[in-house]
Amino acid sequence: MKRIIIAIDGHSSCGKSTLAKALAKALHYAYLDSGAMYRAVTLYFLDNRVNYNDPDAVLEALKQINIHFERIEGQNRTFLNDIDVEHDIREMRVSEHVSPVAAISSVRRAMVKQQQAMGARRGIVADGRDIGTIVFPDAELKIFLTADLDVRTSRRHLELAAKGIDSAWDDIQKNLAERDLIDSTRADSPLKQASDAVVINNTLLSEQEQLHKALSLAQAKIKELSEA
Repeated sequence: MKRIIIAIDGHSSCGKSTLAKALAKALHYAYLDSGAMYRAVTLYFLDNRVNYNDPDAVLEALKQINIHFERIEGQNRTFLNDIDVEHDIREMRVSEHVSPVAAISSVRRAMVKQQQAMGARRGIVADGRDIGTIVFPDAELKIFLTADLDVRTSRRHLELAAKGIDSAWDDIQKNLAERDLIDSTRADSPLKQASDAVVINNTLLSEQEQLHKALSLAQAKIKELSEA
């Protein structure tokens, strides 16, 4: 069967990673968490006191950043320079800075280069905000995921609580709204729906219902291309 690239884009905390991980597992594909990559860059900048408003400082720092993923005990883990930072990149201090960092052109170019290298062999599910428009414009299946802001806030609150991170509801919702604005209006590769993307609004969907919809789309596309 033909192996394809599946690109999942959408707003913050609408379940992109949850869907991408489940879809990759069901199809026995690799999973690429682009959002985690930008979070890892942000963490590096914060920990190393890199002024991300200084273009020269950013370019110099990017030379020191290498990101990869490993699946450990069934969980996708993010490694920054060979150190597992999966927990650290989910903290609010990173969330508060990740959108402006991700809007920096040099950062996006560096991460897109790493992402495209990961996807060269295809058979991959990638999620983010510009996966179907910039990173993998030739992806055979593109999904644009969305959900109401209140629902996204609730999901994010539960996600952080499960990781032992205590954050106020209002702070989370404000952060999501700000990230939506920055992501959608940035000059370099803004968040937008690809013209050939299939929209899935999961506000009222369970994780299983969401997966069923996406898996049906993927299987149909794989069958279509394999028989062509």
